[in-house]
Amino acid sequence: MAISIIIIFLIALGGLGITYLFPGDGPLLNRLAAGNIIGAAVFGLAGFILASFFGLSAMTASAALLITLIPLALFTNKERRALLRRDWQRARGKMDGANFQKTLRFAYYVFFLLLFWFFFERAMIETGRGILTGASQNLGDLPYHLGAIFGFTDGQNFPPQNPSFSGARFTYPFIADLLTACFAKLGADVRTAIMVQDVAWAFSLLVILEGFTAKLTGSKLAGKIAPFLLFFSGGLGFLWFFKDYWGQAQGIWDFLWHLPRDYTISDQFRWGNSMVTLFMTQRSLLLGMPLTLIVLGYLWGIFTAEKEFYSGGQDKAGLSIKGFPMAALVVGLLAGMLPLIHLHSLAVLFITGVFLFIFKPERWREWTAFAVGVGIIAVPELLWTMSGSATRTSEFFGWHFGWDSRDANFFMFWIKNTGILFPVLIAGMVVAYYSLKKGHVVEEEKGKKVEGEKRRKGEEEKPFDGVALLLFYIPFAFCFFVSNVAKLAPWEWDNIKVLVYWFIGSIPFIALALAWGWKKGPIWKTASIACLIVLTLAGALDVWRTASAQINIDVFDNDAVKVAEQIRQKTAPNALFLNAPTYNTAIALTGRRSLMRYIGHLMSHGIDYREREADLNRIYEGGGTADLFLRKYGIDYVLISPAEREATSFKVNEDYFRKYPVAAESGQYKVYKVR
Repeated sequence: MAISIIIIFLIALGGLGITYLFPGDGPLLNRLAAGNIIGAAVFGLAGFILASFFGLSAMTASAALLITLIPLALFTNKERRALLRRDWQRARGKMDGANFQKTLRFAYYVFFLLLFWFFFERAMIETGRGILTGASQNLGDLPYHLGAIFGFTDGQNFPPQNPSFSGARFTYPFIADLLTACFAKLGADVRTAIMVQDVAWAFSLLVILEGFTAKLTGSKLAGKIAPFLLFFSGGLGFLWFFKDYWGQAQGIWDFLWHLPRDYTISDQFRWGNSMVTLFMTQRSLLLGMPLTLIVLGYLWGIFTAEKEFYSGGQDKAGLSIKGFPMAALVVGLLAGMLPLIHLHSLAVLFITGVFLFIFKPERWREWTAFAVGVGIIAVPELLWTMSGSATRTSEFFGWHFGWDSRDANFFMFWIKNTGILFPVLIAGMVVAYYSLKKGHVVEEEKGKKVEGEKRRKGEEEKPFDGVALLLFYIPFAFCFFVSNVAKLAPWEWDNIKVLVYWFIGSIPFIALALAWGWKKGPIWKTASIACLIVLTLAGALDVWRTASAQINIDVFDNDAVKVAEQIRQKTAPNALFLNAPTYNTAIALTGRRSLMRYIGHLMSHGIDYREREADLNRIYEGGGTADLFLRKYGIDYVLISPAEREATSFKVNEDYFRKYPVAAESGQYKVYKVR
């Protein structure tokens, strides 16, 4: 674990230097959080390029880490060093002299850090009976990510092929898993690396979202509320919780330790809690979302700040060159890394950029520089992923009303899944509009002495433009609209990857409404607390169910782990395996490629697997054509395990395969060498 923590620290230092390349006056903690995400993106891209030419090894991973640290050279600039010293002094000042407010602020971050630690620790569990997961929605995703990670560490899968569909380009955004592989090559344990990375990325997302919301609303209290809304997101599922509780005989404390189900994701609920359904299962989003928020924060700055600051003027750190907005170019380069990190995040940024350009065309220099930066990196990445891909792009769009509401009434579906989100969202819009008209922010404080003290420390509340905030929300509302009239992926539920950004865009308004009520007196304060509880209770129950270790789901049994270890020792890294198309085939633990794996993953990625599936069935059934198909695909080894024997689409002819030598064996697992 120490190795993973040290690497995270070095990555954050390298990324910290890049944060001083574009304007900002945030606390050092915010810069470190942004630095962690930016550094991870740089480390992953550098590792990908180096490994594609030289393979992934401790040397190439070390070289990628050194490249990540290069931005520290930016502090040779005198002005940047002065900015860093200023930020450090401010950070020290916040820690000096304990008082209730500082203790509360410290407890806030400690609470979330501990929450993330206990939650993400459950992603992968290694025991004597095999590999388990402690998350209800991670059963299929954990093997998929492990297959990608071990493909990089043990299969030398460079340039990356799809480990679940051999011969095709790996188009799934894989940088998050490649980062874990790099950590492993530097000496970290895979399970620990996954956990430490997820905790670090989630904590960075917390800090970045807090700062983003405070910047948009002018309210630090709204910033503090925002992470609760995201990490404990949910709908009216808590009503089902009370129904379950009243229908049994346990006390409330015992019942909380033995929750029977999730309350945000089921046949009735499709929105899901972000921690349970997205950040645990889709590691690419956990890295891509904070990077997207960093970029969105800068775009908001272009949209609202004084022209002299964001256009051609030279600022303290020397960002502009003869009137060219270098900061916009740098932020564009960061956004350009998203195709291999989280492609849907780039799509949301594209939509946002188009709308903001329409609203503020006079800022065309900044928009152009940003677009150029995006194109420099994103276009080559997109061309690379499309070359040799088995993904059918036609599968990623189709008219489909109501997202995943199925036969439910559209309006009742969204009320059940989001509860009072829409009324509070509208209330926040009203507060934003009237706060602008009154010329103050939600947390306006009277008293020149207090304001002067805050101004000297750089902590004063920033006034915000309510109309600009409403305009800034339009692209996010557009994302909600599109996601409800069309499917943006072969599986309609995957629209959540875009819908979650509508939610991110809505959070500042919701948090603003709650912060406004908190400042308005006892009755409004009580109403704000009640609304926050209703908005987060169902999600909190699901997060608690995972973090409190109530879930233990078998993914790989002990024999699968043992046979996978034998395969790594006895077969070539580029060997091709035939196995049943299940999500938890033992081959995922070997780093070797499969002819095809889980059909659900292939379908959701737009891959036409039907011909291969038919050929796979014929091979397992043996007979005269099996040898022909083995030669057709160049298969080296065939796995026969409980998954193959229990398959419903074919019947394994084990007598046919006994003519081949056994290359690995453990319990009911046998691997035959067929070439």
